[in-house]
Amino acid sequence: MRETMQTSLLLPKNATQLFISGPAGQLDCLRLDTAALPIKGVAIIFHPDPMGGGTYTNKIVQTVAKTLNGKGYVCYCPNLRGVGMSDGVHDYGTGEIDDALAIYEYVTKLHTDLPCILAGFSFGGAIAANLATKVMHKKLILVAPSVIKHSVTVDPSKTIVIHGVDDEVISFDDTLNWAKGQNQSIISVPNTGHFFHGKLVELTNIISGFDL
Repeated sequence: MRETMQTSLLLPKNATQLFISGPAGQLDCLRLDTAALPIKGVAIIFHPDPMGGGTYTNKIVQTVAKTLNGKGYVCYCPNLRGVGMSDGVHDYGTGEIDDALAIYEYVTKLHTDLPCILAGFSFGGAIAANLATKVMHKKLILVAPSVIKHSVTVDPSKTIVIHGVDDEVISFDDTLNWAKGQNQSIISVPNTGHFFHGKLVELTNIISGFDL
């Protein structure tokens, strides 16, 4: 693992770039430290589909991280294989679950006494949900999860799903049908598409309203 300060204007001031060993090589990751004390836990937030330009700088990923920072969580936002400065080649959600497990093992070994929240947007939601079936976690937060292209199974007692009613990429109806099979409730956001344009404050308020 090597660690450097990232100075890009695209990144939050509290972001540190680090590289974590994964099954396909080094994984480029941001750590966002919290100013809130005491530290309540750690969170790992996964980016949307890189085939559509998804990286750890995605505005929804960063909105979730900033919100959890404010609630006392140290946040890790990885670029999965083939994205940004991460080694490997995009594997359409298969190898990325192994990447996610490597990130989780690194984070939880570093913060042995803190609970972990898993989160993801779109493709990243599917990755987070699959990881959640394999590891201990406090809560799973899914924003417009990709439930059609990927197999997604959740524990409703630990899962928060937030979805725009006017989602043009992953339709709300498809997600609602998936949720019925999971006995999972959904927080619907009206007049909102897949990318939550103009609705990031509302997304922040929804997440902030939970006792995490």
